[in-house]
Amino acid sequence: MTPSPEITLAGHIDRVTYYNRENHYTIARLRTDENRRTITIKGTMPEPRVGESIEVRGRWETHARYGQQLTFTVFTVLLPATVDGIRSYLESGFIKGVGHRLIDRIINHFKADTLAVIEDAPDRLTEVAGIGKKTARRIAGAWQSHHAARQLVRFLEEAGVDTAHAGRLLREYGSDVIDILCNDPYRVAEDIPRIGFRIADAIVRHADTPVDEMDRARACMFHLFEQAVDQGHAYIARDRLFDQCRDTYDVGPETGTAALDHLVQAGELVVADEAPGAASPLVFPRLLHQAETVIARRIEAMQSIPLADTPPESRLITEEVLKKLSITLSAQQEEILSQLLSHKVSVITGGPGTGKTTLVRSITAVMERLGQRVMLAAPTGRAARRLSEVTGRPAATLHKALGYNLADGRFERSEDDPLAADVVVVDETSMVDTLLMADLIRAVPVTATLILVGDVFQLPSVGPGNVLSDLIRSRKIMTFELTEIFRQDEQSAIVVNAHRVRSGQPPVIAPPDDPDALSEFYFMEQADPERVVETVVNLCRREIPRHLRLDPVRDIQVLTPMHRGPVGTLNLNRVLQDALNPTGEQVEVVGRRFRVGDKVMHLRNNYRKEVFNGDIGILDSIDLEDERAEVDYDGRKVPYEFVELDELSLAYAISVHKSQGSEYPAVVIPLLIQHYVMLQRNLLYTALSRGKQLVVMVGTTKALNVALKNDRPRQRRSMLARRLNPELPEDGEQGRRTED
Repeated sequence: MTPSPEITLAGHIDRVTYYNRENHYTIARLRTDENRRTITIKGTMPEPRVGESIEVRGRWETHARYGQQLTFTVFTVLLPATVDGIRSYLESGFIKGVGHRLIDRIINHFKADTLAVIEDAPDRLTEVAGIGKKTARRIAGAWQSHHAARQLVRFLEEAGVDTAHAGRLLREYGSDVIDILCNDPYRVAEDIPRIGFRIADAIVRHADTPVDEMDRARACMFHLFEQAVDQGHAYIARDRLFDQCRDTYDVGPETGTAALDHLVQAGELVVADEAPGAASPLVFPRLLHQAETVIARRIEAMQSIPLADTPPESRLITEEVLKKLSITLSAQQEEILSQLLSHKVSVITGGPGTGKTTLVRSITAVMERLGQRVMLAAPTGRAARRLSEVTGRPAATLHKALGYNLADGRFERSEDDPLAADVVVVDETSMVDTLLMADLIRAVPVTATLILVGDVFQLPSVGPGNVLSDLIRSRKIMTFELTEIFRQDEQSAIVVNAHRVRSGQPPVIAPPDDPDALSEFYFMEQADPERVVETVVNLCRREIPRHLRLDPVRDIQVLTPMHRGPVGTLNLNRVLQDALNPTGEQVEVVGRRFRVGDKVMHLRNNYRKEVFNGDIGILDSIDLEDERAEVDYDGRKVPYEFVELDELSLAYAISVHKSQGSEYPAVVIPLLIQHYVMLQRNLLYTALSRGKQLVVMVGTTKALNVALKNDRPRQRRSMLARRLNPELPEDGEQGRRTED
C-alpha cells in the first residue's frame, strides 16, 4: 500500500490522551488552526501540555479501532506572540513555585518580549520587583529543562536517530546532552549499552565531520560484544569479530587490530588460544573469561579434596528420616540419595513430574540429620520461597545468601569469607548465568558439597552462558537425571505434553468432541492477533473462572513470548486490566496506569524493601494525597512512593522468562507466527511446565511447529564445558552421565 503524502498542520493541544515519560510517546487531540476541527495525533513529543500551540508534520494512518490518525515525525512548538498567549503559556505549570501574581508582574514589565528575555537574558528578570538572583536562576532553569527535551528531539530527528531514545539520553546527560553528542559522540557507546553506538554513529554520519577512527572502532567492538552477551554468548572468535566490524560498520582490518590491541591492553577484553584446532583465537570480555576460569578451577579444587567416610549408620538414618516425613522414594530416587554423599559437586536434573522436589526435600532432611549444615538457595525470590515451602526450611535468593552490597555492587561472601555451610543446594540452576555462578562458587567452602538442581531443557539464563547445560556436557560433574514420571502424574496432560515438547514432539491435542479428551491441556486454533486477544480475555474473565472456580487476577497467568505487538505483554496488560479490574482508585506514573486491585510485578532487586525482580503482588492501596501506594506480596504489604512506581509493571501478562521458577493454577499462552524470533522449543516447554491445573494455548499450529523445531539456544558460545574437560569433542556432543 502506498503511504499517504506528508502534510503539515498547526493548532493547539486540546487533550493529552496518553503520555509515556520514559520515551515521550504521545497520543493527543489537536484542534487545528485551519478549519478548527479536532484530530488525533501520535508520535514522540516531550511533555505535551493542553493549550500549547504546535506544528506537526506526518502522514495519515487508519487504525482498526480508533479510525484516522496523524502519525507525526516532526513537531515544532509555536511560542505565543501575544501577551495573553504568553500568560497562558507560563501559567501551564512547568515553572514550579511561580504563581499567577509573579507571572503578571513579569509580563507587565517585559510585555511581548517576556519569553525572549527568559530564554536569552534571564538575568534581566531581577528587574522585576520581588525577583532576586535565586528566583531568576530557578525560572531560567525551569525554562531550559522544559525545552531541553524538545531541543534534543529536534536534534535527533535531524540526525536520523529514533527520537524514542531522547528520554534515556536526557536521564544520562541532562541539559548537556546535545553538547556531548556533538563533541564526544562515542562516549555514548560506552555509557548507554545496546543503543549507544548506533546513536553515536548516526550523529557522526549526519554531521559529516572528521572522526577518530580508533574511537569509532573501539566503540564498534563494545557494541558487538554487547550484542553477543545479550544473545547469551561468552566470546566471539577473533576472525568473526573483524569480519563483523568490516562488513557491518566498515572498520578495516588494520584499524580493527589496533582497536582490539588497545582494549586488551586496557584490560577490557582477553584474547585466548583456548580452543585447540580452532581457526581463530577467541576474544572474551574480561569478566566472562575470568568467571569461566574461576568456575572450572574451583570445581576442580573441590573435587580434589578427599571425601569423608560415609557414616555406617547413614542408611538407617535415611530410612528413619523418610519414615518420619512420610516420603516413599522410587528406586531411582533412593539410588541417587545414597550416591550423593560420594560426590563433592553434583547435578540433579529432570522434567516436570519426575520428583526433583521430593528428592530435594529428602536430601535436606537427611543431610541435617547427619549433622551437616545445609544452605538452600535459588536465583529468584519466587523460586526461593517455593523451595522453602517444599522443604519446610529457610531458603534465600543467591544475592541475599552471598550478601550483595548495594553500595558497591559486590558480594560480601567470597573465598575469604565463605558461606557457613557444609552442603549448598541451589534450585532452578538453569536460571543461573556464568557471572553469578562464579560468584556463588567462590563463596562455597572448598570442603563443602554443592548440589545443583534444575531442568536443563528449560530456558537458559537471561545473562550470558548456559551453565547447567555446560556442567552436564563436560562429563566431569556427576549428573543424576530423573526420568521416571510418577504414577500420580502419568495421566497429567500437562506433564505428558511438556515431556513431548521437550523431545520435539507435538503435544497431544484431542478433538473437542472426544469424551476422553485431555482435561488439563487445550489448544485453540486462531490466527488473527485481535481475535487471539479477545479469546485470551474471555478465557481469563469468564471461561476458566467459571469451570475451575479460580480467581481471574491471582490464579490465572498469561505467558507470552514477546513484549511488543497486539499479543505482547504491553498490550495484553492494558486490555486485561480494563477487563479484569476496570474501576477503582488509580494513578498514572511514568506512562503506566495502576489501579487498586491490579496484579503487579516488581522489576528490579530492591534489597531495602526486600522485594526482588519478578516478585508478583496485588496493588492494595493508592493514596493520591500523600502520593503513596502499597503492594501486597503474599500477605506482606510493601509501601511505594509514587516516584518509585517505575519499579512496577502490570503482571496480568508476563514474559515466559519472567515466569521461570514459578507455578500457577492456570496458564494461558498466545502463540503466533508474529512471535517468530522468539519461537523456541525450550521457551514453549518452560511455559507449558508452569501450569499446575490447566494450560490453554491460543494460536496457530504453524507457530507451534516452528517452536518445536527451533532448538537454537543450544548454540550459545561458551568455553566452560571444555575448561572442565579439555578432551571434550569440539562439536559439543551432548553426552550425559546418569545414574538409574
